[in-house]
Amino acid sequence: MALLFPPFDVGVLVWVVFIPLLIALWTLDERRRKRRAAMLGFLTGLAFFLPNLSWLRTVSDAGWLALAAYLALFPMLWSIFAATLGNPWRMEGDAAGLGSSLSVKKPWAVSLRSLRYAFACGSVWAGLECARGWLFTGFGWNSLGVAFHKTPVIAQAADLLGVVGLSILPIFLQGVIVQVGRRLARGAREGRLRPHFDFAMAAMVLALVTCYGIWRLATVGKGESIRLRALLVQLNIPQDASQQLWSATDIHLGYEDETLKGLEAIEADDQRRLGEAMGEANEGGIELKTPDWIVWPETALTGRVLSAADGVWGMGRENWISLDRIREAGDFTMVMGLNEIEAEEVPEGLVMKENPRVWNSLVAFPPDGSLRSFRKRHLVIFGEYIPLVESLPFLASIYEKQAGVEYGGSFSKGESLDPVMLDLRGEEVGLIPTICFEDSVPRLMRRFVRGGPQLIVNVTNDGWFKESPAAAQHFANARFRSIELRRPMLRCANTGVSAAVTATGLTAHPDGDGRVQELRDGRGGHFTRGHLLVEVDIPKKPPFTLYALVGDWGVLGLAMAGVIFVAWPCRAQGSKVA
Repeated sequence: MALLFPPFDVGVLVWVVFIPLLIALWTLDERRRKRRAAMLGFLTGLAFFLPNLSWLRTVSDAGWLALAAYLALFPMLWSIFAATLGNPWRMEGDAAGLGSSLSVKKPWAVSLRSLRYAFACGSVWAGLECARGWLFTGFGWNSLGVAFHKTPVIAQAADLLGVVGLSILPIFLQGVIVQVGRRLARGAREGRLRPHFDFAMAAMVLALVTCYGIWRLATVGKGESIRLRALLVQLNIPQDASQQLWSATDIHLGYEDETLKGLEAIEADDQRRLGEAMGEANEGGIELKTPDWIVWPETALTGRVLSAADGVWGMGRENWISLDRIREAGDFTMVMGLNEIEAEEVPEGLVMKENPRVWNSLVAFPPDGSLRSFRKRHLVIFGEYIPLVESLPFLASIYEKQAGVEYGGSFSKGESLDPVMLDLRGEEVGLIPTICFEDSVPRLMRRFVRGGPQLIVNVTNDGWFKESPAAAQHFANARFRSIELRRPMLRCANTGVSAAVTATGLTAHPDGDGRVQELRDGRGGHFTRGHLLVEVDIPKKPPFTLYALVGDWGVLGLAMAGVIFVAWPCRAQGSKVA
């Protein structure tokens, strides 16, 4: 399972990776079945999450071990279910149909039973993935469906039940394969050939999902749209845990210089293309590439925004200097992450409140001089807040010993679920705002979906985890938000993956000319300093996907149905355990 995700990305293994575990769980003898299943499941979870989350060691070894052990509980619970209620080979009377008269006279009944158990195992796995994405603020990182992040045809079905819903498919197919394989082996020994309708049905399900993906890739984003050009700027600032290792001056000058360098390159390219067009007497046939927005990552500048309850705001002079220097090159909308502090108005001006709330915010500065901000709602536990730290101050000491930096206090949780509205050449566009790991929390992002033009914007900083697989895994999870909601995405990172993502989850240029809109260095790595001009088409009338409407309730409903499908027949028939 660990090989399914970055840095390995051997996604094809998703179709076979559960076969050994299913065989092991379904063939356990009755003596201490639950205990052995729990052990197998827990060890499976550890074997997956320890290497998969090894990037956490750059911050805390203890946190890495504790999180892996906690997450391993979910495969453990699933294994107990699969070995007992979800086990098609457990009931007496050869209920699996291996050589019984049932398999000869009623092959359809055997096949339907096989499909029922395979579906139950797949849906319950997905339901538990939903649960781990919710419990204790949630950590839905690298659900099985994320393994399809480089298989766009299959990934398109995420707009139905979310990326977690995709997790049902591979386990369902493997559940059928294991059952059919056992029946084939039995039939070969007996010299009998029997029809296996369940295998044909499973293949048909896969074919339908594939056809759906081909259709969505061909049709999504084909309506009327607004073209947005944005300049993404990434500095690759080194850091130790939350502490950036550059001075404030170097950070501000870095963003200013890299942005101006990008604008100069765009202007030079425009001049070159204009000269070529004039030589062909076609100067009216080119379109200038001047960006509409400039996007900087999470907590880009060191100066903070002061915000009063009545909407009055202010900002440190060092931030104004950086913004003014960029504005000298054009009237751009500036979008970035900044820390925001609760303030109040006094006769002397705007001042910080005593014991103020502090927010990790995404802010936008339109050319008209106003401020639009979104305060992060989904805070990262032990990164942006520590539960009960006011009552148990020793937790801060544990953090400091593990992270190697002083604990600077907790951020406050934002409350708004409204998109950030910005003008784009006379059209009002809604930003679905996400900060850092919020782009891996689909149940939150779907609550921002509205009618009219919308664009997901994520500002992030994976520098906490240095040059580890965290950034690539983060991006693999994030790109599914565009598919689930059918909204394109702009993503700007300090260290990580800065890119533009289409409503089909691809980083291809909307003109279809083969350009890939990801910021990479000459060797293809994303740990680099640079700038990238991206273009996205924002649909004027985007759809409301099934996932946007029902969220995780769809998967949870299927999980409950899967349990009922295998529990109710046993109860009705009064079956006894073999």
